[in-house]
Amino acid sequence: MNKKLALAILRYAAVLGNLVFFLWILYNGIDEGFQGTRVELVSSITLMGLLCLNGVLISLKTSR
Repeated sequence: MNKKLALAILRYAAVLGNLVFFLWILYNGIDEGFQGTRVELVSSITLMGLLCLNGVLISLKTSR
């Protein structure tokens, strides 16, 4: 397998994994009515922000 192709597949898999995890966290929050402690809410929002940032950075990275 070509190295560029393998890196592209891994990049797309990472972005897809981030998206699935983001949706899972969002689903759990909706299911619970976003009832939780302030620490839980802040950590969930922070984690979702980091997942979005990670997905964007992976998507924008150019192959060398």
